[in-house]
Amino acid sequence: MNLTINGEGHQYDSALTIAELLAKLELDGTKVAIERNLEIVPKSTYGEVQLLDGDKLEIVHFIGGGNTTTDANDDPFMVAGQELKSRLIVGTGKYKDFEETKLAIEASGADMVTVAVRRVNITDRSQPMLVDYVDPKKYTYLPNTAFCYTADEALRTLRLAREAGGWDLVKLEVLGHEKTLYPNMRETLQAAEVLISEGFKVMVYCSDDPIMCQELEDMGCVAIMPLGAPIGSGLGIQNPVGIGLIKDQAKVPVIVDAGVGTASDATIAMELGCDGVLMNTAIAHAKNPVLMAAAMKDAVNAGRKSFLAGRMERKKYADPSSPLAGLI
Repeated sequence: MNLTINGEGHQYDSALTIAELLAKLELDGTKVAIERNLEIVPKSTYGEVQLLDGDKLEIVHFIGGGNTTTDANDDPFMVAGQELKSRLIVGTGKYKDFEETKLAIEASGADMVTVAVRRVNITDRSQPMLVDYVDPKKYTYLPNTAFCYTADEALRTLRLAREAGGWDLVKLEVLGHEKTLYPNMRETLQAAEVLISEGFKVMVYCSDDPIMCQELEDMGCVAIMPLGAPIGSGLGIQNPVGIGLIKDQAKVPVIVDAGVGTASDATIAMELGCDGVLMNTAIAHAKNPVLMAAAMKDAVNAGRKSFLAGRMERKKYADPSSPLAGLI
């Protein structure tokens, strides 16, 4: 029997069920999702589905793609009905290895992490898997559609993600330009509409356009995630006025996604009133990722406290802090 698995040809002497194939590949069926001839195979049927000669299979899994000091009861962070302890969401990609990923996430205090969906390496079973280092029972996995350029690609990816882990809370991003990685908003709107109709809870990466953000919220997205700057650029918040307008009008969480380069960028995003910040490269590409993760945790907390405290009024001229009465 000839099978194509993750784009490569494989031959077997006898007919197999999917469960039997997974056993031969030494894969844990609870940690993967399987697509057979472009149709997702439910996990509950792995022992029943007989593979046929010529079948094409995709076997995927998740890859690398805390407590605040504020009392959560006084200032809860709610996303799609789920309360998060940390307003910092971190990615799991770009680290030198999964051990560094684990240590950085722990230092960040984050309890939600984004994960990409990629093919399982079936030829080298010694390769580690993210779930072995970042426990999905401890952290909320947020599957995303990194490097999807069409609505169809994003839909296929997130349907597989739901099958792999059972999560319906997802991050949608449909990119439109290879250099800037700006979102393609037409494709994003199309994908969001379909996902919401299928019961997904969609957190959506989008442009910093208040009109477009309002349309996504009205459609039913559970969180709006405008970019601060191009993904991975480290340029910081380029359009504070626009992001401020987006936050002022939104009734769902607004989370700055992309462009943060250092701790002060995260603080600025939080001082604008944003509900959270999502980042990956700023931590993973720091000279000391674990230390930077701890700095980002402090920066997000400081920015949130500053926003809640309410900054002083900006004035054109000086205003002495010492009283003038009783001068000698």
